[in-house]
Amino acid sequence: MAVVMIGSFMATLDSFIVVVAGPAIRADLRASAGDVQWVLAAYQLSYAILLITGGRLADLYGRRRLFTLGTAVFTLSSIACALAPDPGTLIAARAVQGAGAALMVPQVFALITVLVPQARRHSVYGVLGMVLGMATICGQLVGGLLISADLFGSGWRAVFWINVPIGVATILLALRHVPESRSAAARTLDIPGVLALSVALLLTVFPLIQGREQGRPWWTWVCFVAGAVAFGVLTVIERAVDRRGGDPLMRLSLFRQRSFSLGLVLVLAVYALISSYYLTLSITMQDGLNMSAFGAGLVYAPAATTFFVFSLVAGRLVPRFGRRVLEAGAIIMAAGYLTTAVVLLSGPRITPLLVIPTLMLQSVGGGLLITPVLNTVLSRIKPESVGMASGALSTAQQVGSAVGVALIGAVFFNSFHPATDGRVHAAGHAFAMASIGACVIAVLAAVLVFLLPRARG
Repeated sequence: MAVVMIGSFMATLDSFIVVVAGPAIRADLRASAGDVQWVLAAYQLSYAILLITGGRLADLYGRRRLFTLGTAVFTLSSIACALAPDPGTLIAARAVQGAGAALMVPQVFALITVLVPQARRHSVYGVLGMVLGMATICGQLVGGLLISADLFGSGWRAVFWINVPIGVATILLALRHVPESRSAAARTLDIPGVLALSVALLLTVFPLIQGREQGRPWWTWVCFVAGAVAFGVLTVIERAVDRRGGDPLMRLSLFRQRSFSLGLVLVLAVYALISSYYLTLSITMQDGLNMSAFGAGLVYAPAATTFFVFSLVAGRLVPRFGRRVLEAGAIIMAAGYLTTAVVLLSGPRITPLLVIPTLMLQSVGGGLLITPVLNTVLSRIKPESVGMASGALSTAQQVGSAVGVALIGAVFFNSFHPATDGRVHAAGHAFAMASIGACVIAVLAAVLVFLLPRARG
């Protein structure tokens, strides 16, 4: 499990590390603002679209095999990113990198469910939640540090070169230590289902990523409607495959399980908070307070430490207290966002020391909620369905990130007016508004936690 979690760390880190590298990429490659946006979006898009397919392929051909293949694709595409001579090459390499991540990540959830005894899964999911949370925050720290260090004159390219030795080591360790497993029930890959799901996710995620920068033009709404239609077509295809005794990409019976359907929405809501909120904090610190990328990353450090500690605490508390730990975490997390908004709207100018305590309060709740939620959702899934279920959860994480950036990002940028309000005041006000938006999503997450079925026995 330690080996495959490295893959999860790399995939999540690369969702955030490039945010810091954006200005340097733009200057070095003479890229447009749209090019830089697509360096971020190409990764997220291919990652989200292929996750469920990656989980299903592993059910068929072996989870270790797909994990090592995904890690190899991720590592080779990282080399291509680091060597990219122009924006177009970098964007294409990032899309391939996202595909590699989509082959890696679902296997982590699947292997936990298949290999780890039920009594120990809470602890393992606690470590996984900690790894994902740390990767989210370390993306800013590591990215800023590497760019500032300018190792061997590599500049922004170092954020991709760092993946190469880690990827090679992970492949070698996986071949030695990770046992092979697959689903005994999986027989064939549902190609029509793959195509329908890919189109549906593309039409849903693409306007979320691209539409905000362009002011939500008419085509974004057309994409959303077409995406809903595509999901309807997917449902028809999957029912037909199931009726004739085939092997559907997604068994719709999974969504009749209350723990899975509610949990899927809960995961989407929680990950909508993580990505968007730390992105707005980064902009607040850098554009508002004129801090360096590394300095802004240091603001996250106390919250990262708090998240680390309470992730481990959650792994010990959940076996004893069950869903009540998640309930407490959701309430504390919502209170942390609300406290940030109240502090900033009460009058004082925003400073790192002003927001660090409230960020730590959010991380207390996040550690108690985010780390056990994955196990809570997957705990009732049968082993033969764990590949598709873990792929769906991983997809919910990526779609949630895109939704969060679209919603919280819109709230932040609509409230950020440095030209008229002054940079510091404008950043403080916009971050307060973003905190209110995050609080609303956190309250929704809390409601979903209270609706989850309690564990039997």
